[in-house]
Amino acid sequence: MTFQISAISIYNNDGHIRTVPLETGKLNIITGDSRRGKSALLNIVDYCLASTDYVIKGAALRNFVHVFAVTLVKDRQQLFVARPAPTGKAATTANLCVSAQALGDQPLPYAQIKFSTPLDIAKGLLSEFAGIDRTTRIPAVRSTSPIPPSIRHALFFCLQKQNEIANPDLLFHSQGQDFRPATIRAMIPYFLGAMDPEQALREHRLRLLRRELADMEAQLAAVHSLSAASGQALALLAEAVDAGLLEPLPTEQMSTETAIHHLSRAADVTAPGHLPETGDDPVALLIEGRRALRAQFARTRAGITNLKRAVQENDDFLGQATEQHARLATLGLLGPTGDEARCPVCDNPTPHVSQAVDVIARDLARLDAEMTVIGNDTPEINALIAAEERTLQELREALGRNQDQLDTLTAGQRAVQDHPDTSRRAAIVQGRISLFLETASRHVHVPQVIDRRDELTGKITELEDEIGVGARDDRLSSYISLINQKIKDKAVALELEHSESPIRLDPRALTVVADTRRGPERLSDMGGGENWMGYHIATLLSLHEWFCERDNPVPRFLILDQPSQVYFPEDATDDSVLVGQDRASLLNFYQTIQRTIDALDGALQVIVMEHADLDDEPFRSAVRDRWRRSNGKALVPESWISEEIPDR
Repeated sequence: MTFQISAISIYNNDGHIRTVPLETGKLNIITGDSRRGKSALLNIVDYCLASTDYVIKGAALRNFVHVFAVTLVKDRQQLFVARPAPTGKAATTANLCVSAQALGDQPLPYAQIKFSTPLDIAKGLLSEFAGIDRTTRIPAVRSTSPIPPSIRHALFFCLQKQNEIANPDLLFHSQGQDFRPATIRAMIPYFLGAMDPEQALREHRLRLLRRELADMEAQLAAVHSLSAASGQALALLAEAVDAGLLEPLPTEQMSTETAIHHLSRAADVTAPGHLPETGDDPVALLIEGRRALRAQFARTRAGITNLKRAVQENDDFLGQATEQHARLATLGLLGPTGDEARCPVCDNPTPHVSQAVDVIARDLARLDAEMTVIGNDTPEINALIAAEERTLQELREALGRNQDQLDTLTAGQRAVQDHPDTSRRAAIVQGRISLFLETASRHVHVPQVIDRRDELTGKITELEDEIGVGARDDRLSSYISLINQKIKDKAVALELEHSESPIRLDPRALTVVADTRRGPERLSDMGGGENWMGYHIATLLSLHEWFCERDNPVPRFLILDQPSQVYFPEDATDDSVLVGQDRASLLNFYQTIQRTIDALDGALQVIVMEHADLDDEPFRSAVRDRWRRSNGKALVPESWISEEIPDR
C-alpha cells in the first residue's frame, strides 16, 4: 500500500500552527464560503510533494504563512513533510524538511523543523514512500535519456483543481501545461502496471538508434550536397568554354574538386585570339533542364503524400483493430474443451454458445491475419517514404544548383556583352573565375562521414525482434479495456450522457470517448458541465480502483476542488443551498464516491473542498469542518492577519 494524508498544516512567522486533520480511508469534506482557503489545501499538498513551482495562491497565505506541511501515513509508518514559503525575490524554495515519525504523532513544532533536504532528494524519498521504483527508466519525449517515474508523475491521477474538474479539454492534473501531455502518455503504462522495466529500456534504446539513423542519413545527404559541384562553379565552366578558355566538358555529376581543377586551368591559360563554335545556348539548356527538374519534383512530392496517407490509414486501422482484438481475445475463455464448450467458471457444458464461440474465433483469426498484413506493410511503406524524401532533397539541391548556374551565366553574359574583343572577354571571365577560386577553397574539403546505416538498421531490427510487435500495447489495451468497464458502470450510476454506449479512456488523446451509433464522441464534444465533471470523477475513481486492486504505486488519495460548481447558477446568492434535481444529482455523485471507498475497504481516501453543504448521508458524516464568514472560520486564523484583506 502507498500513502494517504492524515493532516495538512500551516505555520505563521511566530511559529503558531494551524492543522486540518483528515481521516484516512474515508471521504473528507471541507465546506464553506469562497475565499476561506479551501482550494489552498490542494495547492499545499502539491507544493509539499516536491513541486518545482510556488503554487500557493491568496493574500492571506502568501502574506501571513511561513511554512506549509503535510503528514503522510502508510501502513504503520508516518512521514512529516514541511516546506517554507519563498523569501525575498526567490521564486520558490530548494530545501524541505522530510522527517519520519511514529504513527499518530502530531506535526512537528516550528522550532524542530529543519529544512535540510534538497528538493531532488525529497522528491526521491517521497517517490520511494509511494512505492515508486526509481530504478525504472521510461522513454521520454524531447529527451535523449529515459526518465525515472516520480511522485510528481503520480499526482497526475490524484489532484483535480477547480479549473480542471469540469474541463472538457483536460482530463488529468496539469495536462494543460507545455509538453505535459506527452509526459502523461509516457507514464500511463507504468502506473497501470503495463510496462516491464527491461522492455522500457529496450524501447528507449530503439528510439535512440532510430534517431541516430535519421541523423546519419541527414549527414550523408549533406556530404552528397557538398560533393556535387555548385551551380556557380558549373556556370563559370560554361563561361570558360564559351570564352575559348576550355574545351567543352561533360558537367553532369561533376564533383566540386573536378570543377575547381578545370577552373584553375582556365584561370591560367592564355586568352585565345578567336572564339570557337559553342553549339547550343547554355542558358536555354539550363531552362529546359529546370523545367524537367520541376516536373520530377512535383511527381515525387505527390508520391510521398500518397504514401503517407497509406501509412495513416494503416495506423488508424491498427488502432481500432488492436482494441477490438483485445475485446475478442477476452472471450477465449469460452473455447471448446474436447468436443464441447464449457463454462470457464463452473465447467458445465454450454452447447448453446458453441456456435457464437466459433464465429468469434473466426473473427479473431481474421483480425489477426489482417493486423499481420498491415503491420508488415507499414515498415515497407515507411522505407519507400524515406527513399522518396531523399530523392526529393536531391531534386531540391539540383534546382538550387540550376538557379545558381542561370544567375551566374546571365551575369557573365551581361558583363562581356559590351566587349566584342575576344581577348578582353576572356580576361573578364578569368577575373570572375579567380574571384570564385579565392572564396571557394573552404568548400573543397568534404567532411568524412562513415556510412553506418547497415549497422544501425541491423541493430534496430534486432531490438524490434526482442521487443515484439505491440507486446506492451496489447497489455495496455487489455488493462484499459477492463478499466473502461469500471468507467461505464460509474457513468451509468451518475446518469451521464452516452452512458448507454461503450465508454473508453483514450490514453493517446488523454480523454474519454463514447462510441455511439453516430460515431466516437469525445468528452469535449459532450454537452454540459455535469457530464464533464461526471466523466472526470468516473475516470479517476475507476483508475484508483485499478491502482488499489493491483497495488500500483500511486498515492491512495484523490483531491477534488469544488465539484458542485457545475450545479450553481452564476447569480446564486447562497452557495451552500441546492434544491430539486441539482441537489439529487450532487448527492448521487457523493454516493458514488462513497460506494467506491466502501468497496475498497479503506484503501482509498477522497478529499473534497466544497461550497455546497448537504444535510444528507454520506455528505453530512464526511464534513470535517465548515469555514464560513458567519462563524469566523478559515484556513488562516483571523488572529494571524495583521492587515485588511479585501473580500475575506
